[in-house]
Amino acid sequence: MNDTPDKPTPDIGATEAPATAPAEPKSEPRPSTSLDRELADMKDRLLRTLAEMENLRKRTEREVADARTYGVTTFARDILTVADNMHRAMAALDGELRATADAGLKNLLDGVELTERELLNVLEKHGVKKIEPQGQKFDPNRHQAMYEIDDASVPSGTVVQVVQAGYTIGERVLRPALVAVSKGGPKAAAAAPAEPPANDNAG
Repeated sequence: MNDTPDKPTPDIGATEAPATAPAEPKSEPRPSTSLDRELADMKDRLLRTLAEMENLRKRTEREVADARTYGVTTFARDILTVADNMHRAMAALDGELRATADAGLKNLLDGVELTERELLNVLEKHGVKKIEPQGQKFDPNRHQAMYEIDDASVPSGTVVQVVQAGYTIGERVLRPALVAVSKGGPKAAAAAPAEPPANDNAG
């Protein structure tokens, strides 16, 4: 006879599964607002830096081009004095003196003329060009009027005499041409009939 008390049999059917909480929907991680702001700020600064670099590149190219074109301005202006003196020396010799000059003097004059032309060619090679205002309308940006000449055969305000040649370098005036301007002739362009002035008391 077994005196060991019987162990109670577990009631399998009475066992209940532990209760589980309902699953919550997964939400996507939202980026921080401060990070968004910092990223936008960095992007803006990058774009500004790129724009500044492009502007700097263009400005540098422009400055280099200007330096190449206008770097000889002072030197060219000084050389023009030499060209002026050579031109005056040649202009002082009249046709009769040239015609009666001996072979040696003619060779000298030819050499001076050749030197003057070569000097002008060298200047033009470096962007210095002579202004030819004879017969043109007076332009205060390129010409400097020295005096007026009564000449009814040409429109008023026309350059009728060049006292000293002018020169440009690149797109700038290196030295304005000294000129004489006509007056008393017809107007350069036909103007519309002018209305009577406001203070006209005639009639």
